[in-house]
Formats: sequence, C-alpha cells, structure tokens
Amino acid sequence: MKKTLFLNPPSFDGFDGGAGARYQAKREITSFWYPTWLAQPAALVPGSKLVDAPPHNQTVEDVLKIAKDYELVIMHTSTPSLPNDVKCAEAIKTQNPETQVGFVGAHVAVLPEETLKDNPIIDFVCRNEFDYTCKELSEGKSFAEIKGLSFHDSQGNIHHTPERELIHDWDAMPSVFPVYAEHLDIRKYLIGYLLDPYISLYTGRGCPAKCTFCLWPQTIGGHQYRAKSPEAVGREMAEAKAIWGSSVREYFFDDDTFTIDKKRAIAISEHLKRLKLTWSCNARGNLDYDTLKELKNNGLRLLLVGFESGNQQILDGVKKGIKLEVARKFMENCHKLGIKVHGAFILGLPNESRQTIEETIRFACEVNPHTIQVSIASPYPGTELYSQAQENDWFTGDALVANSGIQMSSLQYPNLSGSEIEDGVEQMYRRFYFRPKSIIPIVGEMLVDPQMLVRRLREGKEFLSYLRERHQRAASH
Repeated sequence: MKKTLFLNPPSFDGFDGGAGARYQAKREITSFWYPTWLAQPAALVPGSKLVDAPPHNQTVEDVLKIAKDYELVIMHTSTPSLPNDVKCAEAIKTQNPETQVGFVGAHVAVLPEETLKDNPIIDFVCRNEFDYTCKELSEGKSFAEIKGLSFHDSQGNIHHTPERELIHDWDAMPSVFPVYAEHLDIRKYLIGYLLDPYISLYTGRGCPAKCTFCLWPQTIGGHQYRAKSPEAVGREMAEAKAIWGSSVREYFFDDDTFTIDKKRAIAISEHLKRLKLTWSCNARGNLDYDTLKELKNNGLRLLLVGFESGNQQILDGVKKGIKLEVARKFMENCHKLGIKVHGAFILGLPNESRQTIEETIRFACEVNPHTIQVSIASPYPGTELYSQAQENDWFTGDALVANSGIQMSSLQYPNLSGSEIEDGVEQMYRRFYFRPKSIIPIVGEMLVDPQMLVRRLREGKEFLSYLRERHQRAASH
C-alpha cells in the first residue's frame, strides 16, 4: 500500500468548496460541512490520513509538513477553487517531485482532459464515483489498469481509462465515523441551522430529480438513488453513539433526497429513536403529513428543503418537479408538527426577472421557514444549466466567486443584470430576517439556551458583516 494522504486543501478564508456543500462558496455565517467525499475513500484505504485544512485553519505550510511523509496525495477540488488548489499541488510537488498528486471532485470528473492539459503538474484525476479508484491507486496498481482514471504518462501524454461502474452495494461501504474520529475535530464544523456540535454523513448517492442546476447528480452521483439498508445505517449510528456518546447534539443525513424512499427513511428513523438521537436531513418539499409525523415522532428536528423560487415558471424551467401549492401545504404541515425547516433559495435561474425575485421574497416570507439561505445560480460545468448558459450567451465573464470566496453572479439575462441578481440576495436576506415573524423565534431560542445565545450573537455579527461586504462588492462591481 502507498502511504496515502486525502487532502481538502487550504482555500479562501471561510470557503467550504471541498466538502459536501451544494454550493461551493463562503456562506453568510461561518459554515463547514464534513469532507465526506474524501472520508469515504479514506475509509477504504488502511493507514491513510485525512486532512481538512479550511475548518482546521491549516495553511499550505502546515500541509507541506504533513505531505512530506506521503507517497500519494489525493486532493478534492471544485470549479471556483481549482486555481488555488493547483498552487497547493505545485508546492507539494516542489517539495518532493516523487509524490504522486491527483485531484477528485465534480470539476475534474467532467473536464478531465482540460484539467490535465492546463495543469501538467497534476499526475491524474479521477472521474465519476472515485472511491474504489482511490483504493486501487493506493494499492499501487498501474494507472492504465485502473478504471475511471485520466492521467499523464512519463512523456506528458494524456490517457483516459474506461469508465468505472457506479457503486451499487452500499452496505459494503465502510463507515466514515472512525475516519472522522481519528482525523477531524468535530468542534470545527458549524452549520447555522444545525445544533452544535453536529455530524453529517451520506447513506447513499444519486437523486432521481432532474434539476438542471444541481451539481452532484449530473457529475458524480447519477440519478439512481443507491443507498445502504436501514439495518446497515442503524449499525453505523450505533457505532457513532459508541464513539461520541451524547456529545454530538445532531446528525444530518446529507443524501441529496434522503426521504425519496419513505419506507426506508421511516425504518432508519426507528433505529434513531431507539438510540435516542436527534437528527435532520435533506428533503423535497412534497412529503405528506403522515410521513412527516412518523419521522417527527422518531427524532426528526429539521428538514433542509430546496424551494429555489417562488415563481412556478422558473421551477418548471429548471425541472424542479414541485408545485408551489404543494410546497405551501408541506410547510403548513411542518409548522403544525413543529418540524423546523431551513429553506434554500436560488436567485438568477433562467426566466428570472425583478418581478420573479420579488415573488420569491414574498413566497419565503409567506411559508416562513425557520431559517433560509439564498444562493446565486451557479452554472457549474457538467450541468444542464451550464450548457444552457453557453448556448444562450448568458455568462457575464465574471468568476463564480470573488477573491474573498463570496459567491458572485456569473449569469445575466436580457432583462436582468448580474449585479441586480446580487442585489436581490441582499434584499431577500434583509426582508426575510428583519421582520418580527423571523426575529421572535430566534430570540426565543436564545433565551432558553445559553449556548444558542452566544452562537446567535456571533452569527448575527457575521451575517451583518457578510451583508456589508456583499453590498460593497456589488457597489464597486
């Protein structure tokens, strides 16, 4: 076995591009997801090390001290962080030219030829689901024998091996919890709407939905949901409780749509109830009342729901597959059952206008999730949205994120500029949060939980600072 380092490299201050985040950017408050995309192959490679530099405040110099002891370095990259990540790879290769350095992630999965051609310092990139590709790399197999690999040979020529099949036997995939426990400090991971400390994990990959903007199903995970059995998930969660006891306040299931198989979700929730664990998950805004009630009774605290827009034409255009009236009923049921909802919205999708931005703001205020996040439409390579933007010349020419890591609009439309989309983000945050219906529940949390009081005050300061920085950037832009 090669001594293998799995690395999420240092990046913009507060940037979470290498983890499981749906949108690779700096959030409005400090937010870090667990690096599950790297932890899963690390769990397959005995003796490997996982370094998640951004949340642990590790610099390139810190990484170099670690990397000198490893023969193989596998780095997670993203479209906005690629130039920065290449510099880190160059530093590792300069320190020891014999170290093999390769990249994984959605960007290189869909642009392997371009990535290798533009960056000859990189030895290889892994395409599609790369877990077993990484395992075979660590075993020292010849590059040419490994499926799903694109690489430079000794003369600098680029080669692509046959595609690797998607993973279907997810019960055979080892738990990431021992990797987390050995290599990560769980106190470094914060998400504004999750209890602190929390732990996130995937129990499967793939999403049947066909949303044109969503990165992972179109680049790595595919549209077939492949997942662990409820029994396997139950065993893993029992292992988690044995490792952390009651010190972890919440577990978050980061599967694209954890609730797509309602019977499976309920079966898993029964294991969680027996273990007395509080949990949350991603969900679509169309779950029925009876399912919601069952999950709530089994420990569900919060759902992360992608509403995206308050305009039906926009939702239909991006193939969301949800009707606004269904989403309204869903939210009515969540409020009735006491299930908190973190609502995710996107401004700048095709057909967006000043009027539809207004409709989305009003919709968010009407259905009133506990918290929201507002992202700017991100045309990542490999997505249908990216292809549409190319065909229709929607690109502004700007990067997906600024040098600070804050997301910028790289799309514009004949009736809506990129700066107007960015202004809409600030306007939506202000109008949603600066109203009694939003402020009173948050203050209520602070009054009954001292930890939440300290946390919300910190987050409030960060949030106002974020709005100021975004406003200043928009004005100068």
